[in-house]
Amino acid sequence: MRLLMLGGTEFVGRAVVAAALGRGWEVTVFHRGRRPAPPGTRELLGDRTEVDGLAPLDEEPGTWDVVVDTWSWAPRAVRDTARLLRGRAGRYVYVSSCSVYAWAPPAGYTEEAPVVEGASPDAGQTDYARDKRGGELAAAGAFGEDRSLLVRAGLILGRNDNIGRLPWWLNRTARGGQVLAPGPQDLPLQYVDVRDLAEWILGAAEQGRSGPYNLMSPQGHTTMGELLQVCTEITGGAAELRWTDPRVILDAGIEPWTHLPMWVPPDSEGYRALYSADVSRAVGAGLRCRPVRETVADTWEWLRSIGGTPPRRPDRPAVGLDPEVEAKVLAASGA
Repeated sequence: MRLLMLGGTEFVGRAVVAAALGRGWEVTVFHRGRRPAPPGTRELLGDRTEVDGLAPLDEEPGTWDVVVDTWSWAPRAVRDTARLLRGRAGRYVYVSSCSVYAWAPPAGYTEEAPVVEGASPDAGQTDYARDKRGGELAAAGAFGEDRSLLVRAGLILGRNDNIGRLPWWLNRTARGGQVLAPGPQDLPLQYVDVRDLAEWILGAAEQGRSGPYNLMSPQGHTTMGELLQVCTEITGGAAELRWTDPRVILDAGIEPWTHLPMWVPPDSEGYRALYSADVSRAVGAGLRCRPVRETVADTWEWLRSIGGTPPRRPDRPAVGLDPEVEAKVLAASGA
């Protein structure tokens, strides 16, 4: 199999390239040159946001079996690329997001749930949800519904994380002391290890899959309690988790998801959107999710190997709780 990876030097793209090379695929990486292409790949440099930025791709001879695209900004970049490649590639895989669903999706939502309105494949950058939906429309518009695969990912964790949610918790538990742990402990979570995401993408492409798929672990693959307990154990056991009622956290002005990464209060619209997707279609198409301990341990090993500070995408907000705010809330709650 021949893969054209659009990107390929960061989080998800890097995992897809590694998985493809592991399968013995021939891989071409088209990227902007901000980081070196992974060893073992053919490299093409170009910037889709610039005039004639696709020229190196246009001039490259040959065809590909699969194109994988993780673009998150102006949908017209996906449109232009997909149109250029529709006669030279067998299948276009667009890594989208469960954010494309109209807010707020019901608990247990499937791929048939309504999507956001106002998205266009011809649009410039707007907001994340409409940009991702516009990218879906662009891919399907160029390749047709039968040759486009739309991967609606949820929370993605693992090595090379450039958002920083799990790395923040790992660094926080490694620092030790009393840790503000947002309850309830048995709060079910859904996520996907980036390696499991990559393997599913390639397997689905091999199988000729098309259309949208919710891509994250089954509901309750882990819980907030298990996740933080594993983080504490993996980082040395110096942290003392202080489980705190959601109302205390919210009343203190702490923002879910941002200040306390991966946590949203139960029975909220945000919780239903992030952690209640029906993923039976993806599971039926071969999705397998490794245990949370393996994801946490491998992420910690990687984080230590780079000095403890993860890379961060400049277009995403910083995550994490100010230590002074944490201490104040713990003191006020009697912890």
